[in-house]
Amino acid sequence: MFRNYFKTAFRNLQRNKLYSFINIAGLAIGIAVVILIGLWISSELSFNKSFKNYGHIVQIIQNDENGSNNGINTMSWMPIPAAVELRNKYGGADFKYIALSKESGPCILTFGDKRLSKNGMYAEPQFPDMFSLQMIAGTKSGFNDPSSIMINQSLAKALFGNADPIGKMIRIDNKNNLKVTGVYQDFPLNTNLYGISFLAPWDYLVADQSWVKAGYEQWDNNSFILYAQLGDRANMNQVGNAVKDLMKGKSDRRDKPELILQPMSQWHLYNEFKNGKNVGGAIKYVRIFGIIGLFVLLLACINFMNLSTARSQKRAKEVGIRKAVGSVRKQLILQFLAESVMTVCIALLIAVLLVQLALPWFDHLAGKEIHFPWDSVSFWGLTAGLTLITGLIAGTYPAFYLSSFNAVKVLKGAYKAGRFATIPRKVLVVFQFAVSVALIISMVIIFQQIQHAKDRPLGYDQNGLITIPMSTPDLYGKYDLLRNDLINSGAAVNMAEATNPATWVASHQIGFNWQGKDPNTRPVFGVIGVTPDFGKTVSWQFIKGRDFSRNFPTDSLGMILNEKAAALIGFKNPIGETIQFNGQNFHVIGVIENMIMESPFAESEPAVFLMDYNNAGYITVKLNPDMNPHHSLVEVGKIFRKYDPSAPFNYTFVDQDYAQKFTSEERIGSLATFFALFAILISCLGIFGLASFIAEQRTKEIGIRKVLGAKVSGIWMMLSKDFLWLVIISFGIAMPVSWYAMHHWLQNYDYRISISIWVFAITAVVTIMITLGTVSFQAIRAAAANPVESLRTE
Repeated sequence: MFRNYFKTAFRNLQRNKLYSFINIAGLAIGIAVVILIGLWISSELSFNKSFKNYGHIVQIIQNDENGSNNGINTMSWMPIPAAVELRNKYGGADFKYIALSKESGPCILTFGDKRLSKNGMYAEPQFPDMFSLQMIAGTKSGFNDPSSIMINQSLAKALFGNADPIGKMIRIDNKNNLKVTGVYQDFPLNTNLYGISFLAPWDYLVADQSWVKAGYEQWDNNSFILYAQLGDRANMNQVGNAVKDLMKGKSDRRDKPELILQPMSQWHLYNEFKNGKNVGGAIKYVRIFGIIGLFVLLLACINFMNLSTARSQKRAKEVGIRKAVGSVRKQLILQFLAESVMTVCIALLIAVLLVQLALPWFDHLAGKEIHFPWDSVSFWGLTAGLTLITGLIAGTYPAFYLSSFNAVKVLKGAYKAGRFATIPRKVLVVFQFAVSVALIISMVIIFQQIQHAKDRPLGYDQNGLITIPMSTPDLYGKYDLLRNDLINSGAAVNMAEATNPATWVASHQIGFNWQGKDPNTRPVFGVIGVTPDFGKTVSWQFIKGRDFSRNFPTDSLGMILNEKAAALIGFKNPIGETIQFNGQNFHVIGVIENMIMESPFAESEPAVFLMDYNNAGYITVKLNPDMNPHHSLVEVGKIFRKYDPSAPFNYTFVDQDYAQKFTSEERIGSLATFFALFAILISCLGIFGLASFIAEQRTKEIGIRKVLGAKVSGIWMMLSKDFLWLVIISFGIAMPVSWYAMHHWLQNYDYRISISIWVFAITAVVTIMITLGTVSFQAIRAAAANPVESLRTE
């Protein structure tokens, strides 16, 4: 019996090639989109799960009541004494491991004539066991030696080729030699530790950096990341409550810092805090795209329902004959469901092929390394379930509708669809286009918000700026020599050093006082140390006062405020006023426009600039705009190699570094565009199929109208207007829904657009044009047909 069901279903698919193609294509696209979204969601939800101790690892962070300018600030940085006290008081049953760490930034690693710039991490001895490093060579035990280093497999291959790296010496930043004691497997892309190419012992950092050693006595020095692994029987909530007040009363701070245990499961998807409370994070995109995927598949199912019920009169005689020869309704329902499931199964095979072809492009779009899970039993089980559910959703309504026909009326030729028979189809078409229109509006608003942030005044000139990290000691103390050589070469017009690049702030401090300051507040300021030529190099814009100058020795204690800092401090005329920072008095010499150094979507943070020759970590060079950039870089590279021959000439363009800040939003916008286009395509396939059927159904009417003098344009309008009304209704539904959703999304950004009515107007015009273009092909074809042929056929 079931064999007969599927044989009949296959014949029906062959007999109606156009409608079969529309149904299979729509369902294949819908299933492919669901599989791609499912793989992306699986990658997001599996973030960090490759670590063996995933369920027990936490990062210890803190809430600072008065440490921010707006309520409670949540900081991921911790002081060293907190780790020491946690280990002494709670090590063992509560915490199995506790490990301090600090990322190194780019370091120059040298072996023989090979020099590479890589990011690494300094960590305490418990770190390798906590994060279950997969060792390729050597052992974790050697990590206790301060003169050792562990490198990942990629770095080992790059430095040593096929030779055994164990026991070899690597020179780091042209200062010290470290012995390779282990090679570990690269951290996967979907982990927070991706890109960490080496691990160096914490004791090496303490011995190499005096400020780190001094940090053992400083509860206010929040500069380090603190990880811990809970004991096997420890309860996270109980341990969290026990340690939360550990830092209270440990320093002269008036605030009351509170420790928080953030489990590894929250590091990626739940990493946003507001006023001390976790408010989610990237998990919202997991939910949004999951819902979009289900909607796209539902749109394809609606196509199947609409075309199946629209063609009911074509199959009415079949139903009547089957009932007359003894078929019961249950058998007819199974027959129609078999057709639906067969269609979905064929669509699934095509969808799998589409996914396999699209994965490399989708990986690039989503910033992932997703592989098709051919050998995953759970994937195929879920896919089989999805196929069955899709078949039932798509086929249930048509099956019950078609099987309800009265056999006597059908065989007498007296069957006619009721006057309300088209209402369900119209409702489904409205739903289809409402979803598609909402996605289009959302896509446009996302890109408007991104462009709005890109067009934001930066407060400086990025053109021709490059940033070069001072990775080795060879560049220190040669500022004037290096700057003069660069300018004299003609390749650069200026150069300066700073504690950080122009695109982020490395240090945020609270130790500021000034006359009239509220003693109960401790606002956070970004602190940037610069050489006197920094302002001229980046072309910052002054509102009041002047720049740093070598001609004024007192500028060594001068301070330049950005506009936000000047407003926060509140002096009517800040020039010449005294501001105390860490017990040292500084006098304000200038106020500049806000430089956008951190998130382009957030309000500018208060920042102060101090003259500092001693603690620079980055060089900023302004290339000569009158010279070809390639030639300029060649000349600049030669000069840098003259002063620092041991390090590769690594540089980045400031505008490209700044563009990286838009990566996440642009990726979300691209994914939204990808899914929106497929939603529109599926909806258009459905309308095309319905327009084809309606034109076929009204062939005789169209022929008579043409004989009586109707014009092609009139017939085209007659066939198109019903669809236009449905699209207009769907737009009326989609507009308030999309406005509400995107207004809520925009609240995540301090610097944001206002949603313009033109977004909806343009979307409406585009949607109507797409609809007319889809319908017009069949409408004009039917209207232009020879009425003699159509009437003779009828």
